[in-house]
Amino acid sequence: MKNICIFRSVCERRGISARVLPLAAISLTVLLPVACAQPEIRTELPVKQTLQPLSPVGEARGLFPGRVAWSYAPGAARWDGGDGFWFLDGCNSQEACDWLVGSALCTLTGTGSAAEAWSVLFTSANSSRSRGGRGYVAGETVTIKINNNNTYSHADNEEINASPQLVLALLKSLVGQGGVPQSDIIVAEPSRFITDYLFDKCHAAFTDVRYVDNAGGDGRVKSEYEADAMAYSQDNGPLARGISTAFTEADYVINMALLKGHVGQGVTLCGKNWYGTMSIHADWRKNFHNNFNQSRDGAAKYITFVDFMGHEDLGGKCMLYLVDGLYGCRNVGGKPGPKWQMQPFGGDWPCSLFASQDPVAIDMVGVDFLTNEFPDMPDVDYSDMYLSEAAQAGNAPSGTVYDPEGDGMPVGSLGVAEHWDNADDKRYSRNLGRDAGIELVRTEKDFR
Repeated sequence: MKNICIFRSVCERRGISARVLPLAAISLTVLLPVACAQPEIRTELPVKQTLQPLSPVGEARGLFPGRVAWSYAPGAARWDGGDGFWFLDGCNSQEACDWLVGSALCTLTGTGSAAEAWSVLFTSANSSRSRGGRGYVAGETVTIKINNNNTYSHADNEEINASPQLVLALLKSLVGQGGVPQSDIIVAEPSRFITDYLFDKCHAAFTDVRYVDNAGGDGRVKSEYEADAMAYSQDNGPLARGISTAFTEADYVINMALLKGHVGQGVTLCGKNWYGTMSIHADWRKNFHNNFNQSRDGAAKYITFVDFMGHEDLGGKCMLYLVDGLYGCRNVGGKPGPKWQMQPFGGDWPCSLFASQDPVAIDMVGVDFLTNEFPDMPDVDYSDMYLSEAAQAGNAPSGTVYDPEGDGMPVGSLGVAEHWDNADDKRYSRNLGRDAGIELVRTEKDFR
């Protein structure tokens, strides 16, 4: 199998090779574009957006500020798109999913092993929260928020949800290389259900991990909630205010979202994934969605997602953001699909995992992938509005003072936002040698 690391850089467009080993030479892939002469920059926007290409706003976060690691493993997803469950082992490569997680962690942190990467991530998380420059300590809880939004019971169904293979790969890495005891880990979907195939696969390998969902039973733990933990920055009427104790009592959080569209908001990524931590009903029809949608004319407005992203028990504890792009999806529900035409996918599944320490940057990258691949998604115009608000939360375009705890201490910028130059080159400002904005770094290994 090929094992290559490719960065869609200025050098690549000029015919200069940027092939290196994927884990040991990540820094080289970052430095190469800076050393090359700059060609004319072409920018495109496929739909109406709040922000413009290569015009960053906000303050980049992370060890490498604004970095989004993109690991691409063609052959990881093998479902033919027909009958049968897409998530079965015969349709997915566990080896490829293990590689996706390890590669993303190393690329994000600039390290040569997953063990080093976890050490760096825990130390960085503690430093950012004034908990001292230390790593993980046994007894501290790590909660992983997955997206199993399209579930109705513990029974399996054909709709797009969290990939069991990627969740297992993350657990294997967190326990095996991160050194976190199983009993200190929670896999949580408090608003929905952890279905049988995902539970059976992960529980068989990690019996002491706690699996928390809305109903409990069948080996799962029923979620409890801390009432009124969320104080929205504007009146949100009857919108749920309780937050699952799997998060309020956690020491560290990992947000593992999905790459897909969503009616109303245009996209659903890490920002919206937080809604599943709230004390909502398992039947979405019985829930409220106040101030979730962007304004249709592009005028700035308060958006609830920013409160989720800035809350001390959600975004404030999040050490790692992941977007599961193994299949990706144009719509919020239904089977995965359609297959992606954008390069490098070329009519296949995206087989990708994205990782970042910057919650705004990773969702911006997700928006760019989705809106360029599916510009006809429902409600796609201005789907980046919540990210413009989040990036500039300390001086939000809407004028909102974002204070999700209601303690008189508003949040500042939650990360950096900008759009890439175009769907072919996929370059952001830091890829072009600038000292602000997003940096997208790609690694690739072929499993076909």
